Amino acid sequence: MTTPAPSSHAPSGLPPAIGAYLIWGFLPLYLMLVQSVPAFEFVGWRIIWTLPLCLAIVAFRRQFGELLGALRSPRAMLALLASAVLIAINWFVYIWAIMEGEVYATSIGYYLNPLINVLLGTLFLGEKLSRRQWIAVAIAAVAVALLAAGALTSLWISLTLGFSFSLYGLVRKQVAVGSLPGLTIESAILLAPAIVIAWWYAAGPQGSSFGQDWWMSALIIFSGVVTAVPLLLFAIAARRMDYSALGFIQYLSPTIVFFLGLFVFGQPLAPAKLVSFVLIWVAVGVFVWDLWAKRRAASA
Repeated sequence: MTTPAPSSHAPSGLPPAIGAYLIWGFLPLYLMLVQSVPAFEFVGWRIIWTLPLCLAIVAFRRQFGELLGALRSPRAMLALLASAVLIAINWFVYIWAIMEGEVYATSIGYYLNPLINVLLGTLFLGEKLSRRQWIAVAIAAVAVALLAAGALTSLWISLTLGFSFSLYGLVRKQVAVGSLPGLTIESAILLAPAIVIAWWYAAGPQGSSFGQDWWMSALIIFSGVVTAVPLLLFAIAARRMDYSALGFIQYLSPTIVFFLGLFVFGQPLAPAKLVSFVLIWVAVGVFVWDLWAKRRAASA
């Protein structure tokens, strides 16, 4: 069954897509405001405050049926358990890296993400790579090799972010649960460990970061907003526009992070990282060219 072409009166998916990637792109600015909070504790609070907001949005969008359907499915719950672990790893490494000043490493990780998606699709989903896609993957591999040679200390950050988010997407692709109900269940799965983390820091000599200062407490609560809102915008955009076009807009986020690192955080750009960025941009260009050529051929 072919998907009908969107009518000229149908709402566009471009504004919510740009909104989602702008929030993700400027997220380092927010994370610098909460830099005094230990990264592990912040991930705990992020999970705690994401769950009630997700439940509120699920109620507003009347998606409790989809939520309960996933809860009744052992296969879906097993998949969401795996995806919850993967997204928790991704959140922790990203937050820790930004707070430690490894802004470029996070940008490279999310530039690699679509290319890793293509590779995982070939390995696990039986998808076929075109010649241009193989060229893009090969160029990205050279970029990673250069990072390994000249920026080994931050290579693990880029690879962990790229692979954890790609594997997260691969797992979520196997279960028919929407983005928001899925995130709600993942947050519920992670809630118990998150509460333990928050309690452990509260019982420590420094005490909890939450509740000591109203401004910091408000910023910590806001972590639920910056988690749930862009994901909701992304889900709306994914329904309204071609996924290939959405994938192209995805590069907006790591590009913003790169320029934040260069012009706002004043991070030095080592030669190995600069060459790696150039190669990854070339790989992304080849990848987008291939998407554009396929869409043009399909239209013809």
